[in-house]
Amino acid sequence: MTRWFAQCSAVAVALLVWSGPGLGQTNAPYEGFLYGRITTLDGSVHEGRLRWGNGEEALWSHYYNGRKTENHWAEHAPEEERPAEHTSVGAFGFELLSWRSARSLERPFMTRFGDIARIETSLRTVHVTRKSGDVVALNRFEADDLADGVRVFDATGETAVIDEWQIRAIEFLPAPTAQPSADPLFGTVRTSTGDFTGLLQWNREQSLSSDELVRPTDAGELRVRFDSIQSITPRTPDSISIAFVDGRTTELHSTAKRNRDHRGLYVDDARYGRVLVSWSAVERVDFHGDGQAPSYNDFPPGRPLSGTVVTRDNRRVTGRLVFDLDEAETTDTLDAPSDGVDYTIPFGLVSSIVVPDPQSEEFVPADVRLSNGEALRLEQAGDLAEWNGGMLIFSDSAASEYVPWPNVARVDFDHD
Repeated sequence: MTRWFAQCSAVAVALLVWSGPGLGQTNAPYEGFLYGRITTLDGSVHEGRLRWGNGEEALWSHYYNGRKTENHWAEHAPEEERPAEHTSVGAFGFELLSWRSARSLERPFMTRFGDIARIETSLRTVHVTRKSGDVVALNRFEADDLADGVRVFDATGETAVIDEWQIRAIEFLPAPTAQPSADPLFGTVRTSTGDFTGLLQWNREQSLSSDELVRPTDAGELRVRFDSIQSITPRTPDSISIAFVDGRTTELHSTAKRNRDHRGLYVDDARYGRVLVSWSAVERVDFHGDGQAPSYNDFPPGRPLSGTVVTRDNRRVTGRLVFDLDEAETTDTLDAPSDGVDYTIPFGLVSSIVVPDPQSEEFVPADVRLSNGEALRLEQAGDLAEWNGGMLIFSDSAASEYVPWPNVARVDFDHD
């Protein structure tokens, strides 16, 4: 069976697509898909199901990414207490010149589409208004998902491809209820340290049963719809084994020098929010075909973070919290890795964080307790790295206190 594809001609393999229902060929929306109204610069209005780029973000749980133009929380933190980096110039083993400079507080932005009410554009800036009313200004010339453009599938069956520079505003709306024409990819990613189950984005992009697995092979480009696949098992860095729903199996060897299928998988696991499983950590992917995507109304507006910061000298400071001089509401996320898995956890799911002593000679992980009682040990990287911007705490008197990250021993979050 492993020679099944090799027996196909290059042309046949290049066109190989299994039959089945496909969202790419029909326009019936349902509640789990992105839906909205786009107004263009010339005043045209397009309403319908939305999909970013050419087959990318399609569901409310997917993330919109960009980079903020400013950090207005920084003014509350004394510059001399913020994280700094040491730079030096030397020769022949001697340090000739050194200086200390404040670390940049520019921050990336990422939020689930289900948390967004509206996106508006100007020449240099993209303004994202979340359901909470929070408005975030993004640099239009940095890495911003709007650059991929948007496809609109309207009720008449027409498809409009709208370039980013045509877009004036996007208003997100609950999708009309209808029978779905394709299912979201749903399954379990198995790793040596645990399994993750939920909505999937293969290679960080493909997320629907009608999407295709694309692999370069000796016989040509293979295109296989995901609704024909039961499981995928990596064998070597360049080969995978595929088990099909009809009982067939085959092993594929990629001919690409840099295989873009090796960027890992997103899993929207309800326990953690979202995880990115690196390709090296994947042992097997099982597709279940029975998952449901949340609707727009399943995402309540974010609330301000609040809780208590315990300092290294055992002081307790309670009030509204801003984590890393950036994350300020429950829909913002704690981002940190562990064992080849990058966790993106909404703060609404986080109960507490115990920060390792920075004076410790061992690079120990941080203890993160979730609201469901589960404990994670996450590496001191991402939001838990030494360059974390620290904590702002606003007391009832509206006065703020800044605690640099090395002075933070523990953070306990309040959840009503």
